[in-house]
Amino acid sequence: MSRTRLFGSLCALVFLVNFARVVFAPLVGEFIAEFAIGEGTAGLIVTLAWLGSAAPRLPAGWALTRFPRRLVIAVSGGMLTLGALGVALAPGVPTLTAAAFAIGLASGVYFVAANPFVSELFPERVGRAMGIHGTASQLAAVAAAPVVTVALWYDWRLAFHGLAVVAAATTVAFVALASRTDLPDAGAGDTDFLGGARSEWKLILTAVVLMGLTGFVWQGLFNFYELYMVDKALAPATARNLLTVIFAAGVPAFLVSGYLADRLPHVPYLLGIVSAFVGGVVLVVVSGGLATVVAASVAVGFAIHMLFPAMDTYLLASLPDESRASAYAVYSAGMMSTQAAGSWAVGEAVEAGVAYDAVFLALAGGLGAVVVAYAVLERAGRVPGGAAGAEPTA
Repeated sequence: MSRTRLFGSLCALVFLVNFARVVFAPLVGEFIAEFAIGEGTAGLIVTLAWLGSAAPRLPAGWALTRFPRRLVIAVSGGMLTLGALGVALAPGVPTLTAAAFAIGLASGVYFVAANPFVSELFPERVGRAMGIHGTASQLAAVAAAPVVTVALWYDWRLAFHGLAVVAAATTVAFVALASRTDLPDAGAGDTDFLGGARSEWKLILTAVVLMGLTGFVWQGLFNFYELYMVDKALAPATARNLLTVIFAAGVPAFLVSGYLADRLPHVPYLLGIVSAFVGGVVLVVVSGGLATVVAASVAVGFAIHMLFPAMDTYLLASLPDESRASAYAVYSAGMMSTQAAGSWAVGEAVEAGVAYDAVFLALAGGLGAVVVAYAVLERAGRVPGGAAGAEPTA
């Protein structure tokens, strides 16, 4: 069976995995109302989902040195099914937070196993494959707010009941397709987890700091975007659907960025994307009327989603076969741990009385300083991969 069909099942799985993470954002207001909690606790629930995504990445990376990629991916599908059921049936905050953490665990295991697997399925066009895979993930983010809007006509828990059923069916389909496909053996030599990570520590650290800090700002922004827009005097329904605008802008961003990542020097391209994201955050803060808010939302959504396939291409195309999964797992754990607290930090600051505008401007300023520091190091030739770019592909 062709690898393309197997890739299709991976795109379906990544849709579900990302949907499970981002669907918490449009539900923050519901959690506050139904469970009688404040913004800080609501932000902590979301943060736990993302911390859950960070927690298993090192163990999953070790597992990839002992077990086939397809087995670890199948396990993540089973974990997603159980986590979604947990949220759907949660009677209170403790159960809800535990189930959110479980959903995060599933996503962490999936991305650590699937991203190297995708790059190995199509080694001659890593950027393109990661762009398509990321587009499938992004379509889930676009669907999250409308699905929540429909579910709220009845019960928000229905979204998670449906997620559990579809996740189980998709996991079974992936296992069936993988058993009938000629799979690559590129990761066969990746058997020393610690050795692989140590050999690539400079590349890992470079990516963790840049992606982790950018993700910290992004986490704080998008998980409170609905409440922030209400604070800007927009109607609640309009505010919720602006999340759809942000995520919809990411759909073409993944495809465009995957194409460019195969052709442009890696580090300058990454710094350009992060600079555009910083500018987008500032535009969101200073925008007033609905038209300008929508335009700013498109800008920030397009910029941040260009970063994901660009960073994955930078790493996965640069890492050798014998350390790819190990090094990528360490990067993933560090990056996710760094960014996961963004929602909690913003929630605590707002609950303490700091205005949303001040919080997001401060975060944008700090990230801008990081970009300047990287640009200086890149000019001095101190950033791994700074002078390298992928060869153009046909």
